[in-house]
Order: sequence, then structure tokens, then C-alpha cells
Amino acid sequence: MGTRRYPEDPTEPPRFQNTMGRAFEYRRAAKEKRWDKMSKTFPKLARAITVAAKSGGTDPESNSALRTAIANAKAENMPKDNIDKALKRIEGKDAATYAEANFEAKGPGGVLFFIETATDNTNRTVANLNVILNKNGGERLQAGSLDFMFTRKAVLQFPVTEAMDMEEIELELMDHGLEELEVNEGEAYVTGDFTAFGSLVAAVEGMGIDNVRANLKRIPNTPMEFSEEDIEQAEALIDKLEDDEDVQAVYTNIA
Repeated sequence: MGTRRYPEDPTEPPRFQNTMGRAFEYRRAAKEKRWDKMSKTFPKLARAITVAAKSGGTDPESNSALRTAIANAKAENMPKDNIDKALKRIEGKDAATYAEANFEAKGPGGVLFFIETATDNTNRTVANLNVILNKNGGERLQAGSLDFMFTRKAVLQFPVTEAMDMEEIELELMDHGLEELEVNEGEAYVTGDFTAFGSLVAAVEGMGIDNVRANLKRIPNTPMEFSEEDIEQAEALIDKLEDDEDVQAVYTNIA
């Protein structure tokens, strides 16, 4: 029979209890971080579904934007009940007030920001953005002042498997508006003009590719180099902007 070891100080708890405590705290912190992310991501995904349904109808088969919004929500493990509620919201009174609104801003070091929102109260959104920008070294610019600085692109992303023939996929997508296909660390990135969004999504789906994320993104026409300090401040500002419930996406001209 083995000898049980006790701490020299009887008031000190056994070591294994301390270890379990640290492990428990680590797991709890990880869960809280994940829940915090979901609490911010799910409402944005739900709003994207509602806005897409409002603009193009509630049938995903005939509304590629809605089909993509639902696919993106599933890729983030958003529960089906949440997706269904977002679709049903289009029938409610509040759905009629949702609208997309874009804002431009300049941040620390001259970094340019293009901010996309989906809001039911533009005045609230403007006020919130002004507060965030002013507190973090930024300022809102006149509407339309950065339109020429960014180009809207269709961007699709999916994991690459050994069974995929990427050359064949590239040739197929060229017929549907593909401009560029890159593979990086096991992920394929497809880029095309924003007008080819629906065609590219349908083509990728038609090839039976799973776990596809697709969005319309704004790519800077002239990416700029900035100092590490400017980039750190810009990233902090991006985090603050993305925490706002109305903000759907933030783009910059950082290279």
C-alpha cells in the first residue's frame, strides 16, 4: 500500500487541488471567451440574414445573398433556431426598418476605414461610431469620400482536401467570373468581381464543396505600409468598431 503524502503545513491544500483549480479557471476563461464571441457574432449573422431576406426574398434557392448568409451562419455553428428566427423576423414590423449604411473614417496614422453597418436606427449608429472614433484617435469622413479607394469583390473561402483537383476547380470557376485563386495553409481563397458573386457561389456549391464562406468584401486599391504603432492602434480601433452591434464589417487600406 502506497504512502499518502500530506503538505508540511496542514492548512495548505493538496497540490492536485491547486492544479485542478487552474485547469478549471482556464476552461472557464476559454468558454467565456467563446461565449463572448458568439454573443457578438450571432446577432450580426442574424441581421445579415434578415437584411438579405428583406432585399431578395425568403427563398434561399432564388436568393443567393440569403443562401450565403445562411451558409456563413452555419459555418460559425449558429443554431438552426437562431437562423429560423432571423428569417421569421422579415415578417415582423422591425424588419422593415433594417437598412444597410456605409461610413468612411480616418484613424491613427492616417489609416483609412470603410465601415459597413446594418441598422434600424441610423442616428444611433452615427452617434455610436462618432464616440468610438473620437475616443480612439479617429474621425468620420464625408460620405463617399473613400469610394474610389476600395473595390468591392466577391470573396469565397473553403478548406482544401486531398481529393480536390485545384487546377480543375480553377478552370471551372473561370467560366463564372474567377479573377484569382490562391491556396494558403490548406484554405482556398477565390476572388472575383462583385457582380459574379451569385455565379461563383452557385458554381462552388455545384461542385459539392463543403464549409464555404462567401462575402462581398472591399479590397483597398492602393494598400499602404504603416508603422507597427499605427497598426496596433488601428487594430484596437477595429476591435472597438466591431463590438458595436450595428457594424457588420470593417475594411482598411493597411497592406
